[in-house]
Amino acid sequence: MRVALIADVHANLPALEAVLAHAKDQGVSKVWNLGDAVGYGAFPDEVVALLRKADVLSIIGNYDLKVLEFKEKGKKWQKKKHPEKYLAFEWTYQHLSKKSRQYLRFLSQELRLKVKGKRILLTHGSPTSNEEPLGPETPEERLRELAKSAKADVIICGHSHQPLARQVGGVWFINPGSVGRPDDGDPRASYAVLEITADALSVEHFRVGYDVQAAATAIRQQQLPETFAQMVLQGRSLDGLTGVEGESDASLVPAEAPSL
Repeated sequence: MRVALIADVHANLPALEAVLAHAKDQGVSKVWNLGDAVGYGAFPDEVVALLRKADVLSIIGNYDLKVLEFKEKGKKWQKKKHPEKYLAFEWTYQHLSKKSRQYLRFLSQELRLKVKGKRILLTHGSPTSNEEPLGPETPEERLRELAKSAKADVIICGHSHQPLARQVGGVWFINPGSVGRPDDGDPRASYAVLEITADALSVEHFRVGYDVQAAATAIRQQQLPETFAQMVLQGRSLDGLTGVEGESDASLVPAEAPSL
């Protein structure tokens, strides 16, 4: 069984299309999405529609949840949030169809699967919080704490936008990185392919080149802030570009595939 792992698409349709096409070439049978389908990009409704059409198994991310809360909390946020953050929530909510909002509302915050005898947890952040980022810089002590309490053999997460494949306390932590909004200075889309057999697991991370200029142009055409376009073009977070605290075209380059 070969599964594509995606996360943090953030309404970047060109990046998602490129990743799904590349994953198909890798012979995957399923796609698992770790949340944050929307936010900052120009294609929130189109991304949700494609995830549905492609029969992607999805959970909801913290940004998705906040967009759905906008109608009830928008007035309060307008006084408290940075203007660009507020605009991102407002614009995304307004450009999601009723059908797409309903789809997102019915997604779970985590899913537990059993594949080939292995207990797998899909979560957006960490097993204890959908806003806790897990990445290469997460202390081993923290991962060990999570491994003890998660009741899973493999924890697959997103949110940090940082690729990760690390075993701690007998539990594997896997993060595919961000499809639509990497923040490591490399604008290429990031995702991973997980292979599961009865005896072992293996994971391979990929960076996929796509039409970054088209994604940035679409943001500008919607008259969204230039910083949103620069996030895509530079592969950097809003925090990295502006100092605002974040909510928490090269060829394909496969990274080394660690054996799990």
